[in-house]
Amino acid sequence: MTSTASLSAADQATDPTRWPLRLWGLLITLCIVLFLDGLDVSMIGVALPSIGAELDLDTSTLQWLVSGYILGYGGLLLLGGRTADLLGRRKVFLIALAVFAVASLVGGLVSDPALLIATRFIKGLAAAFTAPTGLSIITTTFAEGKARNKALSIYTVFGAGGYSMGLLFGGLMTGVGWRWTFLLPVPIAIAALIAAFALIPKDGKAEEGGHDLLGALLSTAGMLLLVYTVVTAPEVGWASGRTIGSFLAVIALFAAFVITEKRVKHPLVRLGILRKPTLLRASLAIVAVAGSYFSWQFIVTLYMQDTLEWSALKLAMALLPVGIMVVGSAFFSEKLIDRFGTGPVIAVTLSVMAIGYLLFLRLDTAPDYWTMLLPAILLIGIGWVGFPAINVQATSGIDDDEQGLAAGVLQTSMQVGAAIVLAVTTAIVTSGGHGTSATPQEMLDTYRPGLEFAAGVTIVGALFALTVFLPRFRKPVVDGPVVEEKVLEPA
Repeated sequence: MTSTASLSAADQATDPTRWPLRLWGLLITLCIVLFLDGLDVSMIGVALPSIGAELDLDTSTLQWLVSGYILGYGGLLLLGGRTADLLGRRKVFLIALAVFAVASLVGGLVSDPALLIATRFIKGLAAAFTAPTGLSIITTTFAEGKARNKALSIYTVFGAGGYSMGLLFGGLMTGVGWRWTFLLPVPIAIAALIAAFALIPKDGKAEEGGHDLLGALLSTAGMLLLVYTVVTAPEVGWASGRTIGSFLAVIALFAAFVITEKRVKHPLVRLGILRKPTLLRASLAIVAVAGSYFSWQFIVTLYMQDTLEWSALKLAMALLPVGIMVVGSAFFSEKLIDRFGTGPVIAVTLSVMAIGYLLFLRLDTAPDYWTMLLPAILLIGIGWVGFPAINVQATSGIDDDEQGLAAGVLQTSMQVGAAIVLAVTTAIVTSGGHGTSATPQEMLDTYRPGLEFAAGVTIVGALFALTVFLPRFRKPVVDGPVVEEKVLEPA
């Protein structure tokens, strides 16, 4: 397949970070789509009480409005990234974005719970194709180095902004009506679809050779079953026969997948890519950032709204500084990466994020926003400032024909890892035993172990990231910090 890098080669010859208007248009279009993906993950949480009240849904059914999206997103990401490499990035991106827009429209119009959950699953499925495909379009368009670092910094800031701003948009839309949380993405997705059709270069000739249909089936089935098992385990019990049997089936599916990939002529996943040190480190870092934040946000939303009776909009405004910091980091994150390298940036931001979670453990039943909440929220927000560095690290040194695969591996790590961390957090919280009539202090005692677990996940991630400063990981710098990480890659 022809790389789209030729589009920007001439324009970047003099200054790799000065791009023509068309290239800026392409980047912003991809950024908007990623923003929608992130927004859809977090925005629905604020609307759940309103949806349940209007459609008379119980808690377990409401949970599937969140879990359905995660199932589609996390289960098909790996397939989505590789499909873009094999069938054409432009084709896959346009089709998936169109499906996302249609599913959003249908979700805002239906009232049947099964159809509502189905639209969430389909939207997650579509996002599983647009997210890694968009990332691979960028990494094959912008040359590795300053140009790619700048592009990825802007791109991933939009993605992180979608996650962090979801509460704000959710609070605003829920005030108008919960259906607007479904309908809001429709006109934006349609506009992005038109722009993408005009700006994304046409695909070259598809790679010759067969397609690994069996590998695709096994990997997709294994990932879907893993996410499904983790999401349902708190309800049916982690030690139940159903959960244990599901985990054994997951192991069997992935074992069969590995055997298949070693034997087929054209594997879906070249297993050697999973041994790339930079991809492994980035995947672990993104699990720590996303898993801890989603778990923390889940607990804060429940405690502040249900126990302390904060409105959805008040909670959204309280967490707004995280979104502002994420958006603001677009102006300097690539400079940090160019100067210090991705490893140090990830290590420092994760460490600061961990300190923020530890400070948040001071939470009481009458928290003062300015002295207790805001300092912790600001430190937690710094963790997302390192998000662009994680994406740069994951795709560093990866061949163009595997950029979609690397992006799929990273996004899969984020979604599946975050789902696992959130499921464990939920299990810890629900084991507290206090009901809805409990006092604020009793509810805080119930939630605190979950907050401690989220902090622990980040601490472990930060400790692993800090190993970049150990002598055994350092190599002579050839041409700046980014090249330093590239030489870590085995031949």
